[in-house]
Amino acid sequence: MTDYREILIRPILTEKSVAKTGQRKYTFEVARTATKIDIRHAIEKVFSGTKVAAVNTITVAGKRRRLGGYGRRRGRSEGRTVTWKKAIVTLRTGTIPAFEGL
Repeated sequence: MTDYREILIRPILTEKSVAKTGQRKYTFEVARTATKIDIRHAIEKVFSGTKVAAVNTITVAGKRRRLGGYGRRRGRSEGRTVTWKKAIVTLRTGTIPAFEGL
């Protein structure tokens, strides 16, 4: 991947991920095709002044969802939500502004 802004989709700001910022761990949704090296370079380029110590990735599988109306048995079917990739980035130096002040 060449464009670093396409690798990082959004920061994940849940209660658990914000609590991990004290340990210098930041959580992002990333492109499914991104490797750990791509994620490391993207973080260091997009957020200047940061040095990445480690990158852990998790592929979050999509869940089954039932589709259709309540009274209609004929149109009911099952679908799936989207499978996505999550990266937990541990920084050696620097901070990420999206997580500050939370």
